[in-house]
Amino acid sequence: MSPAPDASPADPAAQAAELAGRVDAATQRLLQTAGGITDEQARAASLLPGWSRGHVLTHIARNADSLRNLLVWARTGVETPQYPSVEARDRGIAEGAGRPAADLVDDVEVSSAALAAEAAILADADWAAQVRGMGGRGHPAWYTLWRRLTEVEFHHVDLGSGYEPAQWPEDFAVQSLERVSSDFSKPTSPAVTLVSLDSGQTHRIGPAEAEPTARISGPTRDLLAWLTGRGTGAGLTADPAGPLPSLPAW
Repeated sequence: MSPAPDASPADPAAQAAELAGRVDAATQRLLQTAGGITDEQARAASLLPGWSRGHVLTHIARNADSLRNLLVWARTGVETPQYPSVEARDRGIAEGAGRPAADLVDDVEVSSAALAAEAAILADADWAAQVRGMGGRGHPAWYTLWRRLTEVEFHHVDLGSGYEPAQWPEDFAVQSLERVSSDFSKPTSPAVTLVSLDSGQTHRIGPAEAEPTARISGPTRDLLAWLTGRGTGAGLTADPAGPLPSLPAW
């Protein structure tokens, strides 16, 4: 099993190389799915409210550009913002969403290749450099590739074109469940214990001071899909028996 994505690896360059391979494999799966989308399907609704499949594919492409900016920052030491602004990010997605399907797929392929090419020229020491995403949170450069992996895997599902949470790679699902669970410490989160029946791992969500009121058990991928709003929780079981608690938006 690969190290947890939020770990501090002894060798950041090796961690980056391992993640780069996984990003490439995930991108190829995405491109295979996207290549089967027609112009009409590209304009149809995705699984993300208010977004067509064209919006999702354009976002994936612009995300590659934005994360490449962070790798340029790590390589040169010159601060390079992920996006100029939230408005610029949203405008780029809206302006590109209505393009023909072939153009959308080409955009994802070209932008993903440019991100991979930038990653390939970073020196080993560059992967430990601190960069900062649009949200203002700093992280080492190698973590940029984990961020890209999550974008590709989650939004591949959001296309609603046949790729399901059940197809997420096992290592991605296990690592993501650990990472995503930590995001649910907010006061609006229910205090429950998550039990992954296939990995044997447990995670806790909810405020730190609150005692868990239930155990939610099921396959790792089903737990992750439920937490991220990409599944109904149909494969999960609550103890004590009853409906699953409501979750705040991830």
